[in-house]
Amino acid sequence: MTGPPSPVPPSSAELFVHRSHVRAPASEVFRWHARPGALERLTPPWERIRVLARTGGIENGARVTLRMGTGPMAMQWTAEHRDYVEGAQFRDVQIHGPFAYWQHTHRMTPNGAAESFLEDRIEYILPFGALGSLGGGALTRRRLTRTFAYRHRVTVQDIAAHARIGGRHMKILVTGSSGLIGSALVPFLTSGGHDVVRLVRDAPPARAGTVAWDPDHGTIDAAGLEGLDAVVHLAGENIAAGRWTPARKARIYSSRVDGTRVLVDALTKLARPPKVLVAASAIGYFGHRNRDVVDEDSASGGGFLADVVREWEAATASAAQAGIRVVNLRFGVVLSAAGGALATMLPPFRLGLGGPIGGGEQYVSWIAIDDAIGAVLHALGTADLSGPVNAVAPNPVTNRELAATLGRVLSRPAVVPLPAFAVKLLFGEMGEELLLSSTRVEPERLKQSHYEFRFPELEGALRHVLGR
Repeated sequence: MTGPPSPVPPSSAELFVHRSHVRAPASEVFRWHARPGALERLTPPWERIRVLARTGGIENGARVTLRMGTGPMAMQWTAEHRDYVEGAQFRDVQIHGPFAYWQHTHRMTPNGAAESFLEDRIEYILPFGALGSLGGGALTRRRLTRTFAYRHRVTVQDIAAHARIGGRHMKILVTGSSGLIGSALVPFLTSGGHDVVRLVRDAPPARAGTVAWDPDHGTIDAAGLEGLDAVVHLAGENIAAGRWTPARKARIYSSRVDGTRVLVDALTKLARPPKVLVAASAIGYFGHRNRDVVDEDSASGGGFLADVVREWEAATASAAQAGIRVVNLRFGVVLSAAGGALATMLPPFRLGLGGPIGGGEQYVSWIAIDDAIGAVLHALGTADLSGPVNAVAPNPVTNRELAATLGRVLSRPAVVPLPAFAVKLLFGEMGEELLLSSTRVEPERLKQSHYEFRFPELEGALRHVLGR
């Protein structure tokens, strides 16, 4: 299918250009953009954008319709791809959307055999003529600058991350694919050339690219698991969704421990089991440790989460005994504007009502979402890595430092404290373990295995995920 040629931009069109150097051939940069998941990877986490419909990829005539924003102010944007040149460029033209005119050219130009330049060239006209340009011209340019700085940074870093594992393409099963980490991981893997199968709770027949299971009843479509190279197991009840009533604690335990046992039992019985299982775990394993520094060799702590994590990791033991390489990724606080702890903090901090929690001296071991998914890929591709691996940045901060840094990034004061008694009153045991406990974790095994952190410092991580 071919679309009509792109129109010649009107002389009144504004021009925006963003250009970056990429340490990869132009052909690989083009392939990355052409694979499933690239659009999702290029969508900033602070934007509320959802794909409503898509026909084709980036070839001539392919279309995508997006829903932008939420509530009554949301709008739809339909773009059609044109002027496709294999390995060199493609262009999308607005068919319906917020601009009076929009034409976006993606161009990849060789810079020698192994490097290239990525250029995004946008020609646009705002609605409402001169009034629209006067009222929204500067704002639009700032938004484009913010967005394309993010897009190019992700493109360059993603391509480099996939190159570091040697260009090996795998068929990977992912559980928990709709969660905070999973929803970022799947497009990261597919845009890197991997085939992803999702383990979902859908009733048979499952959707294409999915395998059905019901961990609550211990059932799984084992036949759909044959032929896998790797499994990434992220499924589990959200531990921060509300107070820890006895019923919620039972669901948290069962979703992790019992669900893992169901999956591992099925994997060990396959005719050809996968070579590697990367299973989510958590730094809750260490419990409250004050200012002590802990690493993978440190003993487990006390508390509900520590008890759950010990058994969660133990549930993968039979996979290791069956010859599957098992990596238990102990995630810290994952930073993303799309969800999790940071998204919960943003509304009060944007109003200038944020500040330290409790005494503010408790340590927070964090990791940017792009390093969380990068650590998963690193674990998949590093053959001598196994056992517990702390998925945290190398520079934990106190809660007071976290609040001050977030306030600085948002250009807001961050001095309104949330006292410890209020945390206990509002959240009970959950608040004590998640908000008031101190865990200062070192990612020793990631560093020993030469993982390259994209965002080792908190301020850089926050500026990336918030586009500030």
